[in-house]
Amino acid sequence: MNSIDTVCFLSFMFSIVGIGLWRAGKVRQESSYLLADRKIGLFALTATLVMTEFNTSTLVAFSSMGYLTGLFAISLPAVFLIGLLFYSGVVAKKWKQFNGLSVAQFFTQRYGRGVGRVASIALLTAMAGFSAVYVKSLTLLFALIFPSMSFEGLSLLLVAIVVFVTLRGGLVSIIHTDVLSFCVIALFLPFMAYFAWSAAEFPNMNQFFEAYPLESATAILPPSFVIAITLITMFTYILAPWYGQKIFAAQSEKVARNAVFIAAILVFAFYSCTVFAVSLLKLKGVALDSPDLALPHLLQHYLPRGWKGLGYAVFFAAAATTLSGVWSAMTSMVIADFLEQKDRGSYKRGACITLAFAALSYLLANTLVDQVFQKLILANIPILALSFALLSGFYWKKASSKGAILSIVVGLLWGIGVYFHYGEEGGYQWYWAVYGIPLIFLTGSIGSLLFPDRSEVIVEQFD
Repeated sequence: MNSIDTVCFLSFMFSIVGIGLWRAGKVRQESSYLLADRKIGLFALTATLVMTEFNTSTLVAFSSMGYLTGLFAISLPAVFLIGLLFYSGVVAKKWKQFNGLSVAQFFTQRYGRGVGRVASIALLTAMAGFSAVYVKSLTLLFALIFPSMSFEGLSLLLVAIVVFVTLRGGLVSIIHTDVLSFCVIALFLPFMAYFAWSAAEFPNMNQFFEAYPLESATAILPPSFVIAITLITMFTYILAPWYGQKIFAAQSEKVARNAVFIAAILVFAFYSCTVFAVSLLKLKGVALDSPDLALPHLLQHYLPRGWKGLGYAVFFAAAATTLSGVWSAMTSMVIADFLEQKDRGSYKRGACITLAFAALSYLLANTLVDQVFQKLILANIPILALSFALLSGFYWKKASSKGAILSIVVGLLWGIGVYFHYGEEGGYQWYWAVYGIPLIFLTGSIGSLLFPDRSEVIVEQFD
């Protein structure tokens, strides 16, 4: 980056650090650290939900598909549009009615401590995988700026910066940095798409179809895969702890539902801008060693002075707030489900747990994660297994703890089984989603009818 890019990059970074630390000074209690005192309004909640979903892992993954398949890859942002609209209509209001400390608490209250612990372990396992993928993708994005640094050293530096910005203030710092990042990204992405379009000399649709024939695009990104991950997204996002925690922080049920609805549209628009911009690289004749390098290449070579530095800064902010949001949700879950509630008070306990999860993310990113997109999907197996237990817990009074456990076990075994049997090359996602979701709900329903709870444990506010 040149001097102008460096100034823009550092200016935005200092702004993010400043607002995070400024708001952190007002956090004294654990309730503020984890839930921002449950006072978040519509704009701030929408912004933080968008930034929670808008992360470098998905950016790198979708950009790689945009480079390989062109505009057909916009079907991937559409997956999130459908998934979040489903969340808004089905569970946003229910989660705010529950208004707990973590989503896993619901399983404890509805089905008992045994199911609650199983849910917590499943969700923590999934989030450990997600956070590692986020660190990996963030490091890939910045590797072009710091080519002399080792991957391990660069990822350590980036994780340390994220910890520095958000550790002290918890969810309060996360939400306020999200608002700033959201405003800048809403301005930056349309301009990034325009600069890429201009560099490609404003191609028309015919040129896109010539560069990306539909047959080759669907061979790389089969419609069956898109359908499968749409179903997976619908039935995993409803359980997402990083979304649930922010819904708990909303002012009201109406704010929660409307914020998710608006966020669904904005997330689709933001990712579509990125896919469009990256798809123009093929029209310029750009050949890359790896499709994962498409977005870094675009930032490095096609943005004017100043914009390049701003681009790296806003994408870092997107990763930082998503990553810290996942750590915060993991911390809430550990405190709610595994620690003594009488010890609540100071924020320091939560900060120490968050720091431990940050270290775990760094370790896993440098040992287990190879392909960003596939590992991002794979980490959903434990979450999807909980889908029957959640929805039946909200909507079906006859759902029992044994039925919930049966559905979870079947969901885990099915997801792991099809992954090892078919593999990523064999399209395990289709068998996992299309056959696995009905199987999870069928076994959970049969188990609940055959093995009802002796005394129904129903949370009255969901009736």
